[in-house]
Amino acid sequence: MQAFANQVVDLLNGLLWGNILIWLLVGTGVYFTLRLGVIQLRHFGHIFSVLRGSRHADASGISSFQALCTSLAARVGTGNIAGVAVAITMGGPGAIFWMWVIAMVGMATGFAEATLAQLFKIRDDKGQFRGGPAYYMEKGLGQRWAGVLFSIFLIIAFGFAFNSVQSNTITGAMVGAFGLDMGTTTVAGLEIGIASLVIGLAVVVLTALIIFGGLRSIARFAEIAVPFMAVGYLLVAIGIILTNLPAVPEALALIFKSAFGLHEAAAGGIGAAILNGFKRGLFSNEAGMGSAPNAAAAATPYPPHPASQGYVQMAGVFIDTMLICTASAAIILLAGPVEGTGIGLVQNALAAEVGGWGKYFLAVVVLFFAFTSIVANYFYAENCLVFLEHNHPAGLLIFRLLVLAMVLFGAIGSLPFVWNFADVAMGLMAITNLIAILLLSNLAVKLARDYDAQRAASKLPSFDANRYPEIRSRIEPGIWH
Repeated sequence: MQAFANQVVDLLNGLLWGNILIWLLVGTGVYFTLRLGVIQLRHFGHIFSVLRGSRHADASGISSFQALCTSLAARVGTGNIAGVAVAITMGGPGAIFWMWVIAMVGMATGFAEATLAQLFKIRDDKGQFRGGPAYYMEKGLGQRWAGVLFSIFLIIAFGFAFNSVQSNTITGAMVGAFGLDMGTTTVAGLEIGIASLVIGLAVVVLTALIIFGGLRSIARFAEIAVPFMAVGYLLVAIGIILTNLPAVPEALALIFKSAFGLHEAAAGGIGAAILNGFKRGLFSNEAGMGSAPNAAAAATPYPPHPASQGYVQMAGVFIDTMLICTASAAIILLAGPVEGTGIGLVQNALAAEVGGWGKYFLAVVVLFFAFTSIVANYFYAENCLVFLEHNHPAGLLIFRLLVLAMVLFGAIGSLPFVWNFADVAMGLMAITNLIAILLLSNLAVKLARDYDAQRAASKLPSFDANRYPEIRSRIEPGIWH
């Protein structure tokens, strides 16, 4: 039975990620890039103008900066390290170029889904903003059943399975880097490493302290932890780049040559470079997946217009891929020929550049990346649970305990079937979201043009629902007063 289940899940994964979803994500990104007039390049400077005012918050919403950090906490994970290494191993250095391409088109998708999430957000029982794909499916499309399906898929993937993956990564990195060996113990007939159990329990306690504090506690944690971890990793990468400055042009040339199959290091040719670059880029930046809009909707935007949060979330895609993934690529390519796969490849490359302390530094980076992902993943799942049951206290408590149980389970066990099943759930979640934002694309474009017109008239953009009689009745009363 288990073998049959594995075969079915593998078949679905191959169908979703090998044939349907990757091209649907790319096509949607290209579509929104064209419909929005290449907004990610045309208004690239305005992204940072919006970020300068992103600390504004009120009693109902977190700040745009906190929303950005929360979405980055989920985006920036082990995929930014191990995923980049896998892309280079499977597709050659040229895969990095195609990761950049998919990030640039993905910025437009990220703009659209974040803008729609802001427009159709609601206030929950505690007066806090909630929103995301499930909400714009219900209110924007009038299809609550689609929002229910999306919520179920997201809770399975982000609430349970991916959090067990992240805790598994934390224990593996810490035990491997520091050589922790405390023997084994037997629990319920299973042999468990004591070091993994101790680390897992510590992660559970820290996670509980944050998630039981609610939405604002999660946002405050992300606001502190994400800049710290990202800047630290980027500084080390910049140091390596400066140390190897004469080799940088050669590394860039290798990326571009391999991207178009013009170099023997293309590892399978242009097809492998494109496919692996697209896959790892999409997994990393999450544009179109429907995850980040859950954080975007929780913000009080400034300027007070749904499109302003679209600009903020475009920054998230850019930071994730163009900065952090590129940092990992620089560490690998500038180190010269090194052995290893996944995180091991980055670890060996870092050690070759900075010495033995590099493996300990990377273990700490992985700890931060993975732990912040656990917290942000929980927030996304809680948001969808609120959509399903409208913030029922008992249900929320049970859900939190189940999430903590999965975090511990992931720390002490191996869960390949659960991970593969989560990929299927995330694939179905993404397809549901992409169909929704394509159906609402005219509205997203209209909001972008309204924002642009107000800027062109030297006004601070603000949203007036009276200019949208076709959807005014579908917007939560009082949200945009």
